[in-house]
Amino acid sequence: MAKILFKLRNVPDDEAEEVRELLANHHIDYYETSAGNWGVSMPALWVKNDDQFREAKALFDAYQQARSIRVREEYARLKSEGKHKTVWDSIKQQPVVFVAYIFIVLALLYLPFKLIMELAKL
Repeated sequence: MAKILFKLRNVPDDEAEEVRELLANHHIDYYETSAGNWGVSMPALWVKNDDQFREAKALFDAYQQARSIRVREEYARLKSEGKHKTVWDSIKQQPVVFVAYIFIVLALLYLPFKLIMELAKL
């Protein structure tokens, strides 16, 4: 019976590709499910064989630990060089989206306030 090895929702493409390569290089039988057309299904990598699942899990755990160290070192390097991504960089990259979010938040704060003020007049 197949078992889930790795859920792919919100996983960077490079990480998912590295895990696929890891499984293929170690000849582990797996298949992948997508999120579907509407994104409501669970995208994941599944190991087909129970016997291979333990090996795959051990490989995956070692990979995750190595990746975690590698990514943290990369972030520390970028931060020390002053090249890490900040909130301000995100705003500069998509200013229209930022302004839209601000308007949505303001509307969500204003509408209940307006309703309460209207009810208070009654």
